[in-house]
Amino acid sequence: QVQLVESGGGLVQAGGSLRLSCAASGRTFSSYAMGWFRQAPGKERAFVAAISWSDGNTDYADSVKGRFTISRDNAKNTMYLQMNSLKPEDTAVYYCAAGPMSLSIATMLGYDYWGQGTQVTVSS
Repeated sequence: QVQLVESGGGLVQAGGSLRLSCAASGRTFSSYAMGWFRQAPGKERAFVAAISWSDGNTDYADSVKGRFTISRDNAKNTMYLQMNSLKPEDTAVYYCAAGPMSLSIATMLGYDYWGQGTQVTVSS
């Protein structure tokens, strides 16, 4: 049974940093795309960043480029999202997800597995 467990959320002041972790278990993810999404109150879930588990290629939403970095540790089966220069508009519940697809064709609908989410709150 696939499980994705996020951790690392919290309250931070604008300009600060947080690192989210997503511990994955239950199968091998070598052919998977792994992603981070976020959902703010009253808004739809939105793409943040994604990484190819096999080759480490990455993709980012324009709103986080240059501030967020996605990475993975194959040995630990864990994905990370380093978030720097945080802004109040980054406040949301952050979810990690995994899907059996190439990063080049990844869409939100292709992610089969989701974590429970972790709250990130950025105060102004």
